[in-house]
Amino acid sequence: MVDDRLQLDGQHRVLTPEYVEFDFVLAGMLTRCLAWFVDTCLSVLLSIAIVFIPLISLYLGAAVGVAGVVLFFVRRSRSPDEPQVLSAGLVLSGALLLLGGLAMKFIAPGIGFALIFILYFLVDWGYAIVLEGLWGGQTVGKRIFGLRVIQESGVRIGWVQALLRNLARPVDRLPVFYLVGGLAAFLSPSQQRLGDLLAGTIVVRERRLKIPSSLTRPDGDTALLADPDFRARVGRLSAEEETVLFNAAMRREELGMEARLHLFSTLSNRLQDEVGFFKPPHLSDEKLVLLVTAGLAARKAEKARATAAPRPASRERASRA
Repeated sequence: MVDDRLQLDGQHRVLTPEYVEFDFVLAGMLTRCLAWFVDTCLSVLLSIAIVFIPLISLYLGAAVGVAGVVLFFVRRSRSPDEPQVLSAGLVLSGALLLLGGLAMKFIAPGIGFALIFILYFLVDWGYAIVLEGLWGGQTVGKRIFGLRVIQESGVRIGWVQALLRNLARPVDRLPVFYLVGGLAAFLSPSQQRLGDLLAGTIVVRERRLKIPSSLTRPDGDTALLADPDFRARVGRLSAEEETVLFNAAMRREELGMEARLHLFSTLSNRLQDEVGFFKPPHLSDEKLVLLVTAGLAARKAEKARATAAPRPASRERASRA
């Protein structure tokens, strides 16, 4: 029998207290190496840019300031009443770069070198911490290859997990090219390097499931979907709660009757007690959960349409031009 750890991708299974089972596809070592290579190249480029800050800050500050002034007059001629926030920000940024360059070059060169060292340290240590904390377990490399760091329980990581798993990187890097971390990941059933073991995290392939039409347009009484209070409470649900509700709704046909009743009773009680949803007497627990899920699907669709549609003001300015 072939050892599962020799496979490119493995499985990580999580059973929630609501008896909803999640199967996550673990990221293969090759894909993780490619994502790491992209992130390493970006951090090296940022470090090089930081080293050359004293040399280019004067020219960069002048260029940014001039761009801000030009943008101010162009936008003022087209839209006199529109606030010039971007133009003012560019001019201010250019002035700060100019003053900083002059200070580092002529007044206090030692402070400039100390600032470069601090910035280099922050980039080297903070690149992955900041991006994984802000993007819910992703860096640029992980986004490109569709990977995400999550907790072993299946929920997204927070700042604490991002900090812990990246503080262990110097040990994982030993002696070169993450040999210690790679060996730990090979021996771990969930392919965890030392930083993942410390933070309780895993790296998985991100899956985007298409929501069935039966969930977006449920049968029966759907009047609650138009209620403003109902819609507002749908917007308060966390990403983890959304995941549990969608998985429960899509897998309900796979459950036995007893497990199905217990699951939707638990979810319905949580929605009512913790989020404040109102369940009319004629609605079953399962129907309430399905309506909330439909509300979540509608909210995602609205966000997607709002992102894809151009702004009316932009279209009007384009027509004037």
